[in-house]
Amino acid sequence: MKTYLKRYLHYADFSIAFVYLVLVVFGLVMIYSSSFYWAVERYDWAPDHFFQQQKTNLFLAIPVFFIMSLFPYKHFKNKFVMISMVSVMFLLLILVHFIGSGGAAGSQSWLYIGPLNLQPSEVAKIVLVLYFSSLFAKKIQKGTLNDLTNSIYPPILIMAAAVGSIMLETDVGNSMIITFVCITVIIASGVQFRVFSKLLGLIISAFLIIGILLYFFRDTIITPRRLGRLEAFFNPFAYEESFGYQIVNGYLAIGSGGLTGLGLGNSNQKYGYLPEPHTDFIMAVIAEELGIIGVVIILAGIFFLVFKGLSIALTGRDPHGRMIAAGIASIFGFQTFVNLGGMLGIIPLTGVPLPFISYGGTALILFSAALGILMNVTMFARYEKSKK
Repeated sequence: MKTYLKRYLHYADFSIAFVYLVLVVFGLVMIYSSSFYWAVERYDWAPDHFFQQQKTNLFLAIPVFFIMSLFPYKHFKNKFVMISMVSVMFLLLILVHFIGSGGAAGSQSWLYIGPLNLQPSEVAKIVLVLYFSSLFAKKIQKGTLNDLTNSIYPPILIMAAAVGSIMLETDVGNSMIITFVCITVIIASGVQFRVFSKLLGLIISAFLIIGILLYFFRDTIITPRRLGRLEAFFNPFAYEESFGYQIVNGYLAIGSGGLTGLGLGNSNQKYGYLPEPHTDFIMAVIAEELGIIGVVIILAGIFFLVFKGLSIALTGRDPHGRMIAAGIASIFGFQTFVNLGGMLGIIPLTGVPLPFISYGGTALILFSAALGILMNVTMFARYEKSKK
């Protein structure tokens, strides 16, 4: 271990660790600011309840980040590791349908196992990136990457099964993110265009079939709650007192902040007007209290991490590392787009957290693990570049 650290730690990109720590500390401060009223009035808890919970999550997440930054990413190609990861993922995705919670919020997505609060769809994001990257890296070594039937279809079926299970929860936001992230990994693998075009045609056909099924079973699948969210997306102000309530109050928060904001702690919308302001709508509170400047700081930090991942994906020498970097960068990028897109009304509201900022233990710990893996990939890429 000492030799390993002496050889590779010198090449670690500590700017990733610095930005990560800035983001999670910033998020912790904003969780306290946005949640104290909600904790008291809605749940009759202590004002700092969510702050203390997230602080505990952070004490777990930061060591996970540093441990994964030192764990050699090439071990994920081990067959036993791959099978174990996928098996655990499906076990959790199956269990959530039987003992899961959260149905009252529109999506039965959570597992409560003792003191642990786990969201299997968040686990699936990381596992599928590592599985796709490791499997395709082996196919590249064997020279069989472009074998559509034996190399591409099997992992796609694994992805389809995972996404199908998540859709049944029903968690549309994470289903979308996982699909796009897996497609990103496939592109990063260097698969031939003709093979990818056939795969893309298959995916489009699958979505058309799903669309037809949604139409014929619309009375069963499209519940009043889901229909209301869709209608509120097109015209939130027409549903200001119901399904558009959160979006409209998010707009009010953003509009009130201006360039510099009302000041830290001075949001008005968090006082009962904006539901769950510390979760997927935390950026609205940031915009109200810290203005455009605060929003830009957060987005600059997240996109710095995305840029780091994409730069390795484009310049790295190891295909395995390139695909992992592309997949992890796309998780952060797509997740941020879906979160902000729902808040701004660009896409329908889905309720996914903002990476490293929103309240939530599962997301924070898994995003920290993913970023640690990305830092490890970066470390090895810089080492290999220095030896070139």
